[in-house]
Amino acid sequence: MLDEEEFRRWLRQAEHTLESAERDRSERDYAWACFKAEQAAQCALKALLIGVGQVAHGHSLRRLIQQVEAVGLPVPPDVAAAAEGLERHYIPSRYPDAYPAGSPFEFYHEEQAQEAIQWANHVLDFVEETFRSVQRASTS
Repeated sequence: MLDEEEFRRWLRQAEHTLESAERDRSERDYAWACFKAEQAAQCALKALLIGVGQVAHGHSLRRLIQQVEAVGLPVPPDVAAAAEGLERHYIPSRYPDAYPAGSPFEFYHEEQAQEAIQWANHVLDFVEETFRSVQRASTS
């Protein structure tokens, strides 16, 4: 049974987080933009899983993609690659001990933030399209 209300609630949060990532990028807070792009993708994938009646576990985008595939929803390779690219920002964008010296904000640049935001948009688009197709199939 589909849960459109929970799907929309989680997807709205994903969209809001991605908008915040855009603001961070424009303010040159590139590390935070990358982290928030990852978080947006995480919320979106959880939205899809919850929307189709599954429990969404953990914070790994790779595992969330595997969960989506396990319920029979195919994930295109480019979406999986975007999620994998975003997962690389989960820890190093926030913690100084991810680097031998310096702080995360010193290692992130506009190009990385733009790429992360593009990847997150790609994941969100996939999630919306997939949920719509599941809805259509459930009413047929």
